[in-house]
Amino acid sequence: MNRISGNLNADEKALKEILSAEDILTFPFRADGGIEFTVVYADAITDKELLGEQVVRPLLHYAGKPQTEEVKKRLTSPELKTETDFNKLAQEVLTGNPVLLWEGMNEAIVTGVKKVFPRAIAEPPTDIAVKGPREGFIEDIKINTSLVRKRLKTPELQLDTVTVGRRSKTVVTVCYIKGTAPEKTVAQIKEKLQRIDIDIIPDSSYLPHFLAEKPRSLLKQVGTTEKPDIFCAKMAEGRVGILVDGSPIALTLPYLLIEDFQSSEDYFVPTYRATFTRLLRAFALFVAIYMPAFYIAAQLFKLQFFPIKLLLTIAGSIQNIPFSPSLEMLLVLLVLEVLNEASIRMPKYVGMALSVVGALVLGETAVNAGFVSTPAIIIIAFSGIGLYAVPNLIEITSVIRLAMLLVAGSVGTYGIILLTAFILFYLATTDNFGVPVLSPFAPFVRRDLRDSLIKFDLLSLEKRPKTLKSKNKRRLTHE
Repeated sequence: MNRISGNLNADEKALKEILSAEDILTFPFRADGGIEFTVVYADAITDKELLGEQVVRPLLHYAGKPQTEEVKKRLTSPELKTETDFNKLAQEVLTGNPVLLWEGMNEAIVTGVKKVFPRAIAEPPTDIAVKGPREGFIEDIKINTSLVRKRLKTPELQLDTVTVGRRSKTVVTVCYIKGTAPEKTVAQIKEKLQRIDIDIIPDSSYLPHFLAEKPRSLLKQVGTTEKPDIFCAKMAEGRVGILVDGSPIALTLPYLLIEDFQSSEDYFVPTYRATFTRLLRAFALFVAIYMPAFYIAAQLFKLQFFPIKLLLTIAGSIQNIPFSPSLEMLLVLLVLEVLNEASIRMPKYVGMALSVVGALVLGETAVNAGFVSTPAIIIIAFSGIGLYAVPNLIEITSVIRLAMLLVAGSVGTYGIILLTAFILFYLATTDNFGVPVLSPFAPFVRRDLRDSLIKFDLLSLEKRPKTLKSKNKRRLTHE
């Protein structure tokens, strides 16, 4: 039997066969008119106080006919719907919505009185800005969608829901502005989400593996943000946003590499300052990746790279070091990565102490003992700081830095140039839902350069990025 029969005992038994866990409870009661009711609910995630006030108490004195519409009129819950399929009713109970059964009626009423445990809306720790909005997404998808609605008060904003995960039944909301986001991109994303067949989706970080064109690529292919203002701004440009219940990190598609060199604060400060900071981030990342590699290559193959005074200083520092330049740099890099990982995983105050011990005690002691040289410590420290100038790319850039070190130690500058050419070729031939990742540089799109590493003033951004292929091209009109 897959549907409600109208026999209260049989229907209750059938539902309990599907929901056999001990925390699935039933509450039978009789109305003054003699009708037998039963509420089936999940103990931990149902608001029992609201259940009593909005469902049970209004029906205790009910003396009317056992008809669905008459019963619904007595209930005070704002979220009510009817259902006849046992599997769908079981799913509603598991999401915290109690099911009301009664004798003589072959359908049940689902009441929206689930218990919510949201944390307070606060500034996200991964995207702190001096100027601009402070609100960040939290783990409750309804609150997150309300933050989006708060900023986009337009009927063109579409919030389409997809359920993903055989056991988790995670709610995923696809957000886009109708007429601005390409319909083909929206359809492709929905199709990919509906094809996902996995037990559980605990966080939005699971979805990029299924949405990316090249799932096994080291390159990041899906944009991420914890700030509603950035999320809405990207949708206004023609992107599609994805919110996942239980995750404060939202996804945006298509993804461009230039996004991670931009900050929300860039749009709240003068254009010259935004341009300077973007160029500074790019320079810091370039130096962080290449400085250790060129230092090794220069020591092993091209000493003439160093000015004579600097060369004498380096020679004095490495005179008694027992390791080769490559092994020395790899050793220091390994210690930095271990300290970084340990400081993140340790409790907050212990992690701070660990960082101090690692930076001062271990570093100073290693130099005095002659295990590593002072230039190696300085270069790796500056490289580590530079990588965090673009924190969203830290995973891939740390791998590229290590690869550069290896080729520099074995082949020298030729290896660095060849690896750089390979990375640029790979980036230039990678796209995401038909949008090149390196755009607007490859392919070159002159109009989109106005909001790339160089930031033009707001009045110059009258059209949406050409790369994103939005049908609604104009976003600003001014005289």
